[in-house]
Amino acid sequence: MRIGEIARLAGVSTRAVRHYHHIGLLPEPPRLGNGYREYALRDAILLVRVRRLTELGLSLDEVRDVLADDAGRELVEVLEELDDDLARQEAGVRARRERLAELLEQAREGRLPAEGPVSPELAALFADMARVSAGRAGPEPRMAALDRELLALMDSSFAGEEGRRMVAAMQGAVASPEAMERAYDLYARLDELDGAGADDPRVGPVASLLVELLPDEVAERVAEAGPGTWSAGGGFEGAFLTEFSPAQAEVVRRALRLAAERAGRAPDADPAGDADRAPDADRAPGAGRGGRTEEGR
Repeated sequence: MRIGEIARLAGVSTRAVRHYHHIGLLPEPPRLGNGYREYALRDAILLVRVRRLTELGLSLDEVRDVLADDAGRELVEVLEELDDDLARQEAGVRARRERLAELLEQAREGRLPAEGPVSPELAALFADMARVSAGRAGPEPRMAALDRELLALMDSSFAGEEGRRMVAAMQGAVASPEAMERAYDLYARLDELDGAGADDPRVGPVASLLVELLPDEVAERVAEAGPGTWSAGGGFEGAFLTEFSPAQAEVVRRALRLAAERAGRAPDADPAGDADRAPDADRAPGAGRGGRTEEGR
C-alpha cells in the first residue's frame, strides 16, 4: 500500500501520516527502487490505533506512551486520567448551566441588573435599590448608579465565600426600608457635592453618614487593606476617586479613615492629607471635573 491508500484505509489524511512519521509515532518504511514507500498491514493497524486513541482525546505524547507499553498498562492509566478530567469538565459545565438558568430567569422576568450578570445575592440587593429609587421623586442620584457599579466590581473581585460575605454585609446594612432610604439620602447628598471643593463644610457630616452605613465587616476589610489604600495615587484612590469632585473624594477619604479607626486599625497616614494642603489641591492644574487630568481621563 502507498501513503494515500493507507491514509484512506485508516480514515486520516496523508498530511497526518507524514506528521506521525516526523514525530516518530509511526515508523516510516524505506523507499523502494521506484521511489515510493510501501506500507504493510501492520502499518495500517498501528495507524488505526493512533487514530482511535486520539479520538478519545489522548495527546500524541500519551498515544506514544500507550503504544510503547505492549501489555496495555499505560492505556488504563491514561484513560483513567482522561475520565477524571472529563468528570471535572462535566461538573464545570453543569455549574455554568445552572448559573445560566438563573440569568435566563432574571432576564425573562426583567430582573437582570443593568450592570450585567452578578451573583444572585447582589441581584436581589439591586432589585431592592431599584424599588426604593422608583418610589422617590426626581431622577436617581448619580452616586447610586456608581455605587451599584462598585458593588458589581466587588462582587467579581472577591471570589467564593469572601465575596458572598461582603455582599451579605452590604445587604444587611440596608436590609430595612429605613436604612435603604438613608442610603439614598447619602447618594443625594454626595451628588450635591459635585463640583465642590475639599474644604466644603458639608464634607464632614456626609463622611460620618457614610461610615454609619458602612457594615463592620466592610470596615474591617478596608482596615486590612493598609495605608496604601488611602495614600495619594494608592489603589483605592487610583481606581475611582479621580472620578469624584474634590469634596466627594474628601468624603471617601475621611470615611475610610473613620472606618479604619472604628475597626481599631487606623492608617499610618491621614487620608485627608496634610493640614496645610490647599483646599482645591485635588484639582490639579489642567484637571477637569472631579480632579481628572488630561492624562487620567
